[in-house]
Amino acid sequence: MNLPKLPPSDAVGNNAAGSGAASSGAGNNLFVGDTGEIALDTRRALVQLLSGPSLDGRRHTKLWPVLMRDEDIIRSRLADLFLDLVIDPDQQVAFTRQADTGDIKAPPLLRRSRLTFVDSILLLFLRRLLAQAESHGERAVVSKDDIIENLNLYEKSANTDKAGFTKRISASIEKFKERSILQKMRSGGERFEVSPTLKLLFSAEEVQKLTVLYKQMAQKRMEQNESPDDEGEEL
Repeated sequence: MNLPKLPPSDAVGNNAAGSGAASSGAGNNLFVGDTGEIALDTRRALVQLLSGPSLDGRRHTKLWPVLMRDEDIIRSRLADLFLDLVIDPDQQVAFTRQADTGDIKAPPLLRRSRLTFVDSILLLFLRRLLAQAESHGERAVVSKDDIIENLNLYEKSANTDKAGFTKRISASIEKFKERSILQKMRSGGERFEVSPTLKLLFSAEEVQKLTVLYKQMAQKRMEQNESPDDEGEEL
C-alpha cells in the first residue's frame, strides 16, 4: 500500500489562473517558463493526490470541490503517469494507485512501504473499526489505549517483553499518524479518527481473508516462540 506523508496544509489561496473549470491557454501560466495548461487550484488538487495519502473532503475543504469539478482533467493527467484515480463520493475521499496496465510494463511512481507484522495487524484492526462505525453511521474514533489493548491479543502469552511489544505498537501508531491514516482528534488526548481511505484500500472480503491469515501467523509465532516484529507484506 502506498503510504506517503501528507503535506502540512491544504490551503489553496486565490486562484491566480482564474476560477472555474480547468482550461488550457496562456492565461494559466503562473511562473516564468510555465507551460502548464490547468488552473492553479486544479494543480493543487493534483499535487495533493500525488503526495498522498489521500484527498479528504473534510480536511481539504477547498480542494474537494475542485476535484469534483475537474475530475476528468485530473484523471487524464494521472493516466499520463500510469496512475488511476479512486474516488468515494459518499465518504469524500480520493487517492491514487498504480493503474492496471496489463502487458504494458509501466514504471512504478508511487512509493510502497514494507509493513511490519505489527503495522499489518494495526491496519486490520483499524479497517474493522471503520466498518463497524460506518454500519452505525458514526465516525471511527479510537484511543491509543484501545489500540494497545486489542493488538496485545496477537502477542504470545508466554512472552515477558510486554513493554517491548507495546513500544512497537506505539511506533506503528506514529507511522500511521504521519501518513494521516490516524488523524488526531481536536478534543485532545491520545484519541484518533480513522481515515475513511482505508475503506477504499481494503474491501470487507479482503479484511476477512487477511484477518484469518494473521491469526494463523500469530498462532504460529506463539508456537515457535518467534518475535512478532518481522517484516511482512508490502501493502
